[in-house]
Amino acid sequence: MNLKNHALVFFSVLLLGVAVVLSGCATTGMDRFTAAANSIQTVDNEIRRMSFHIDATATSLDHLIKAEPEDLKRSFDIYSDNLTNLEAQGKLVSKRVQQMKSRNKEYFAEWDKQGDSYTNPEIRELSEERRNKLAEMYAQVPIAGAGIENTYQAYLTNLKEIRRYLSNDLTPAGVKAIELITQQTFRGLDSLLGSLKPLIDALDAIKSELYSDKK
Repeated sequence: MNLKNHALVFFSVLLLGVAVVLSGCATTGMDRFTAAANSIQTVDNEIRRMSFHIDATATSLDHLIKAEPEDLKRSFDIYSDNLTNLEAQGKLVSKRVQQMKSRNKEYFAEWDKQGDSYTNPEIRELSEERRNKLAEMYAQVPIAGAGIENTYQAYLTNLKEIRRYLSNDLTPAGVKAIELITQQTFRGLDSLLGSLKPLIDALDAIKSELYSDKK
């Protein structure tokens, strides 16, 4: 068996059998791997929902600015609801990224313990190699998540202030008066969506590493 295939077989055995080495351990390597993998998928799902809410909020604001006088109230309510959903989703994404960071720390700490227990130098080397590679990839998720924060908060603040302004002056003249600011906000949309890409890319890279059938 060549070294590459040896590594793949070893990784599978490591994940499935790590608890056997630790007498009395409550969870197996596969349990911890599953928890870590689930956290990746959860963050991935939530960040894609966030992208949806960003688009929905921007679209509803555009409709509000272009609404006929008789449709202003309905358009404002739709915009307000979308903005509320976006804010809630943004908080959820931040929470999920932090949860993933915590779970991954636990996962790799346990892997470190296992690496010290191997007497076979080849297996010890493979363990360290895989651990370092995956740990580096997992570490990119909170880093990329932090990169979203400033852009997202600035964008969200503008949207909320537009809502507050219009809640006090929901008239054709009021909408017209704030139109320039809304257009400036729209120009920040591409920047916000662009800030999500590194996080999505980091998640995709991990999923590809874990689940692709590499020969």
